[in-house]
Amino acid sequence: MDDAIRKADVLIEALAYIRTFHDRRTVIKLGGSVLEEPGALRTMLQDVVFMAAVGMRPVLVHGGGKPIDRAMAASGLQPRKIQGRRYTDEATLEIVVQILCHEINAEIVSLIRQLSGRAVGLHSGSMQALFGEKLLLPGEKGELIDLGRVGKVTRVDRGLIDDFCAGGVVPVIPCVAIDADGKWLNVNADTAAAAVAASLNAEKLMFLSDTPGILADRANPASLLPCLDAMDCTRLIQQGVIDSGMIPKVEACLDALRAGVRKTHLIDGRLRHSLLLEIFTHKGVGTEITLK
Repeated sequence: MDDAIRKADVLIEALAYIRTFHDRRTVIKLGGSVLEEPGALRTMLQDVVFMAAVGMRPVLVHGGGKPIDRAMAASGLQPRKIQGRRYTDEATLEIVVQILCHEINAEIVSLIRQLSGRAVGLHSGSMQALFGEKLLLPGEKGELIDLGRVGKVTRVDRGLIDDFCAGGVVPVIPCVAIDADGKWLNVNADTAAAAVAASLNAEKLMFLSDTPGILADRANPASLLPCLDAMDCTRLIQQGVIDSGMIPKVEACLDALRAGVRKTHLIDGRLRHSLLLEIFTHKGVGTEITLK
């Protein structure tokens, strides 16, 4: 009986959040170990199906760096990074599109359906969600660096995404865009998720990573910083507390917030039901970032 009462208490605690977030868009960026561990991916997608079932409108954006690296190695191609971004020639681009659209995306959609949810991959023809242009990075001497077929999102088909959300179908979007000539561009998954969240005026943008969130001491998981604003993030970057791969995620969070997204979150995708714990409990389990 005590166990049953505790479960009822959890449901009551979640009720207020279910009401608050009903019919609101939540963009979830998947990557890292979540995609590498079948058990973690399945559990996370159970959370997504639950969110859709109670009237929330989850939208998934995903990358797939490690599977792409493995496929490149199998083809005899050596990954090349410039300022942390994958240089993408035509041979690499072919692998990127195959892995993201036809393998990872298809697997995610299939798993959601196996879990009694409804999902659709948005990445081709009239179902293309992301459009973009080539990205040129500034060099140390002011020159522009060409990354090949790497791009940035310039337009998101909000109407397409909204139509599926309204029908209770979860859109699943790989981080590739189409340019003005109808050709593919490889897009950073974090910035793609931020662009989608901004276009949808999303209530939340959630990054699932391999850490509990932002830690004051990376060697101590208990040093999790549960709430940060833009000034805190700037200070922590300057101090080196936020560094390397976490900086692009934090910058994507701040870009999304400035574009109208209400809250952003960094959580550990490996933690069982971390999505639901972050959204439907008072304490949460990760780092929440707001503008102020």
